[in-house]
Amino acid sequence: MRAALWIALAIFALSACQAEAPETGGGYGLAGYDPGGRAQKTACETRGGAFKPGGASGALACFVTPKDAGKSCSKSTECSTGNCLARSQTCSPIEPLFGCNELLDTEGRRVTLCVD
Repeated sequence: MRAALWIALAIFALSACQAEAPETGGGYGLAGYDPGGRAQKTACETRGGAFKPGGASGALACFVTPKDAGKSCSKSTECSTGNCLARSQTCSPIEPLFGCNELLDTEGRRVTLCVD
């Protein structure tokens, strides 16, 4: 009899551990989470960009061609993106720049910037 009582109590206690059904809409947690970045992709394409993997991690990024791409520059402040390529002395053809690039800083000094 005692064993049956303990078993009944154990079953009752374990039934309280049952998972609840997830909330749909309006709750906290992952509600509204956009794993594919659809909203970001739409916003990127609206700006004329291409939403694709970039950098060492392959994370999605919005690649855009700046209005001043290819324009002559002698320091970073002359480019809308702040990226004046040191070798060609032109504003970067794309934003963001991934990898290691030699750029000219705000005073026209050559620096190397590495971005994953």
